[in-house]
Amino acid sequence: MTAALRPRLVVAGSTGATGQVLVPLARSLGFPVVPLVRAKSAGKVDGGVTVDFTTGAGLVDAMGGAGAVIQCIGTMRHRFSSGDTYESSDIGTTRALVDAAKRAGSPHFILLGSYGTGRPVGAYLKAKAEAERVVKESGLPFTILRPSALVGGERKGVPLLKPIARALGLKGIEPITLDELSRALLAAAAHRAPLGVAVEGAPLWALVAQGQAL
Repeated sequence: MTAALRPRLVVAGSTGATGQVLVPLARSLGFPVVPLVRAKSAGKVDGGVTVDFTTGAGLVDAMGGAGAVIQCIGTMRHRFSSGDTYESSDIGTTRALVDAAKRAGSPHFILLGSYGTGRPVGAYLKAKAEAERVVKESGLPFTILRPSALVGGERKGVPLLKPIARALGLKGIEPITLDELSRALLAAAAHRAPLGVAVEGAPLWALVAQGQAL
């Protein structure tokens, strides 16, 4: 295990549920953070850098000197009415970030995925699988996290799912809080490991433990 560092982080999805926990937590732990925001969200995050994920404008400059890029952008079906789609939010932004990262010195690329992506069923998981493919074939050093149900903010989780998952030893479906997930993302960035893999279940919870020790 390498020593825990505090690399400069570029966070995509800084205004989302995970990003709103991840960015302040990272800063409290001493990570320099560059939160990426769209023009419509300018001013919502302290120190946010406005970029365009469609044209790629601003992405390469924002990544200058970055040790890791954390991609947390994703959407859900109920947001389709506002113009979001899996193609634009989950896949398109990942392509734009990967392209920029390759031009900006190839920082560690950390993708927030979803449990079940290894056996994708349905449009959501198939979009997540495509985003993973883009990252895996990019040539960048990468780590992919596949959490199950997220808990925190407006996400209340399924009652009793956590104790049931623990009792049955089903680490893959055990709900994870946004704080725990953020600590796992930061552990991957700090240790620059594990590289070249998608982690879920027990290995993901091992990352949570590493993050809690930062």
